[in-house]
Formats: sequence, C-alpha cells, structure tokens
Amino acid sequence: MGSLLTLQFLFPLLLAILLLVTGYISGRYLERKHYEHIIAEETRPGQVMVFPLRLPPPSLSPPETALVMGSVVISVDYFKRFIATLRMLVGGRLNSYESLLDRARREALLRMRAEAEAMGAKEVFNVKYETAVISGRSAQSQVGSVEVLAYGTALIGKD
Repeated sequence: MGSLLTLQFLFPLLLAILLLVTGYISGRYLERKHYEHIIAEETRPGQVMVFPLRLPPPSLSPPETALVMGSVVISVDYFKRFIATLRMLVGGRLNSYESLLDRARREALLRMRAEAEAMGAKEVFNVKYETAVISGRSAQSQVGSVEVLAYGTALIGKD
C-alpha cells in the first residue's frame, strides 16, 4: 500500500519534470531557429534603409510617400513562462521575456522592410514601434503573447 501511494505522488512529479525538460529543449531549438532566420534576413544585401528621424533630409524629395507596416505576434513557450513565474516571486529582470520582445521587434521591422521593398521604396523614415501584450484568460494572468507593430513612412522615388 505504501509503494502504491509513493508511486501515486511520484508519477505527477516525473510527468511535470518531463514536460518542463521537453519545453526547455523545444523552446530553445525554436528560438535559435527563429534568430537564425532573423539574422539571415537582416544581413541580406540590398535592404531598405530605416531611420528613426522624423523627416528625411531636404535633398531627398521623393515623388511619393506611403505608410508601411510590419506586424508580428510571438508567444512565449511553457518553460519560459514557468521560469518567469518563479522569477516574479523573488523579483528582478525577466530575461525570458526580453528575448521574446527582441525577436518580436526585429521580426516586425523585417516585415515592414519587406512591405517597403515591395512598393519600390529605398528608405523608410520616422520608424516607430507599438507593443501590445496579449494575456491569457484574464487581465490578471501572465503574458501569453506579445504583438509588435513597426511602422514608418516609405519614400518611393524614381529609379
């Protein structure tokens, strides 16, 4: 009877540990692959130039301008959510969420650049970011996903 009771308590613990390890391994792998994709796109030659300046220099007077946007929603994996929950108990920086925001900002910027490139733009000025946290079931719950919108004014000039 005692060994059955021990097994009854041991099984959920082992299952939880197995799920955490699986979440850690798969989350690290997917995050690494996403960073590899982002770095490959950022270093691709012929990228559209982006500037945080509000107005372009007077020497650049394009015949046309357009609003360009890039949006992305990225979710945090279960292991990072678990670690962030533990970290919130003691306080401090949530490094697991910092990498989530970094990936989201960079991916949104890449998508905005792709839209500008499709329009024939060579530069984008007044680039800004908007970030929204998408919670789980209620407003009190933890971060489930984050949405980042990058937008700016594309200068579509003559080639």
